Amino acid sequence: MELIWSQIIRPLVAIALLGSLVACSAVKLAYNNLPDIAYWSIDGYVDMNEAQTLQLRADLTRLHDWHRTQEMPRIADFLRDMQRTAPVDTTAQDVCKWFDDGLLRIDAVVTQAEPATVALALSLRPEQIRHIERKFDKGNTEWRREWVSGERTEHLDKRLKASVERAEQFYGTLDSKQRAVLQAAMARSGFNPERWYAERQRRQQDLLQTLRALGTGNGNGTAQPTAAQATAALRGYRERLMRSPDPLYRAYAEAAIQDNCRTYAQLHNSTTAQQRARAVSRLAAYERDAREVAIVR
Repeated sequence: MELIWSQIIRPLVAIALLGSLVACSAVKLAYNNLPDIAYWSIDGYVDMNEAQTLQLRADLTRLHDWHRTQEMPRIADFLRDMQRTAPVDTTAQDVCKWFDDGLLRIDAVVTQAEPATVALALSLRPEQIRHIERKFDKGNTEWRREWVSGERTEHLDKRLKASVERAEQFYGTLDSKQRAVLQAAMARSGFNPERWYAERQRRQQDLLQTLRALGTGNGNGTAQPTAAQATAALRGYRERLMRSPDPLYRAYAEAAIQDNCRTYAQLHNSTTAQQRARAVSRLAAYERDAREVAIVR
């Protein structure tokens, strides 16, 4: 159950994800330094100049301050609510609702980050967009090597290992029957790396085309778009990112989400009282950490 964000917008959105990150002082330290982390991630794709650097660093600092004071209390409340439901059985519908609620928090960050995203997009030079394209190509080669090459059983084993590790972060060690729940889910999954890869490439080309139309010195003989026009263009890209123009991929993605909701519900309902108590304790620790970082020091 994964939303794949643009390699440019994602670092700005990452600040929303503390609910899945906070677990120890090292990660809290990372949260407190997210403006720097996000800057270096974006710069790795764009290779920014001095003026862009100054502007983006200021924008990221403002975004982080807003997130700390406005969003972190909401995330803490979200984690508190999850604690109340963790001791009892759940349904796939309930799991998908939690997923949708989490997306709302991400959407809030995307909306808040919009002016910074627009400013950066309008400042990009053609050579910087080519730099982004080369980074995409390198990442695609690595992704194909990991997920397209090799046997399907190898991919299933990697996905199963990752799923078990995530579940055990909350519940502790899974028994053989609980592992079997995840293994069966992997086996019946419609995971299709080729289809996912095609959508990945579509999104990248969509972003590159959008940035070329917005960037300074675009060379197409037209005036550079205004901030309002750039905002509309990036919103259109975001809509296509969230809802693919490819109906087959949309159906595939929705089926994957529903299948993951069913799998998690089945796994949760198979856990013992002790495992659920551990999950509650884990969520409570996340909540405490979220409330701590929400305090401006």
